[in-house]
Amino acid sequence: MSGRREPAELAGAGRRRPARERILRAAARRFYQEGVTATGIDTITAEAGVAKMSLYNNFSSKADLVRAYLDDRHEDWLVRYRERVGPEPDPRDGVLAVFDTYIDGADCPPTGGFRGCGLLNAAAEMPAGHEGRAQVRGQKEEVERMIADHVTALLPGRPDTARATARQIAFLLEGAMVRSGLEGDGHCLRNARAMAERLLDRA
Repeated sequence: MSGRREPAELAGAGRRRPARERILRAAARRFYQEGVTATGIDTITAEAGVAKMSLYNNFSSKADLVRAYLDDRHEDWLVRYRERVGPEPDPRDGVLAVFDTYIDGADCPPTGGFRGCGLLNAAAEMPAGHEGRAQVRGQKEEVERMIADHVTALLPGRPDTARATARQIAFLLEGAMVRSGLEGDGHCLRNARAMAERLLDRA
């Protein structure tokens, strides 16, 4: 007998997951593929297979669900990055692994194709001063700090050079991510990774 699970069995397993998890997974798929603004609560509850009351029992509002989506997406990236580099990465490898983790996402996108960084896409829909933009900014700053920590370890005693190099790499990463999202693949990210590697070698 094959170990392959039939669609009905998979659907049943999905329904057994906690409602909050199903709602968040459904929202993540729709927010990423169709946008935050274009995705309504009815669409999310229908895809998650829950009543609207169940959504509001888990999230106080759509805005609360969006906040959870942004946190969940960032945490997922951090987990994948840590799995890739291990507990004590070589500083140079640690920087390049940031690019590799983004490339992984471009190479294995969710159903519907690669649309770039879900955090930046969501922030682009929000007006200036929106709390969600501040949330995404904080998440991006965390990634930049990770890069800076690795570069500082790579260039001991040279804090100014380390700071400038880390900033260049962070800007290179984000610019490449935007272009990759527009083009629908990881080609620009791979080019940016090679540029970052040359920056590190020169430093």
